[in-house]
Amino acid sequence: MAEVTDATFAEEVIGAGLPVLVEFTADWCPPCRQMAPVLTALAAEEADRLRVVQLNVDANPETTNAYKVLSMPTFMVFRDGEPVKAMVGARPKRRLLEELSDVL
Repeated sequence: MAEVTDATFAEEVIGAGLPVLVEFTADWCPPCRQMAPVLTALAAEEADRLRVVQLNVDANPETTNAYKVLSMPTFMVFRDGEPVKAMVGARPKRRLLEELSDVL
């Protein structure tokens, strides 16, 4: 799964051709670590219609603040350069896919 930064966010997320699921994450966040295998599987299974990336909130405060992210993990879906969905908290892959169905 790719990582994005404040410096690469505009190019890799806002300018992406596919919808992008961004996980706002932190190294100290146990639920974020719990989501890692779920997101890795999702990225592989849905590669033709969804890009999945991570942004470390501690290392990238500009983007974190711009999107008013306060809790980890926060998942935000961007389509055509705009955030179209936000979700907070760990969840099983099946539930995540259900929640993403309306934006894919």
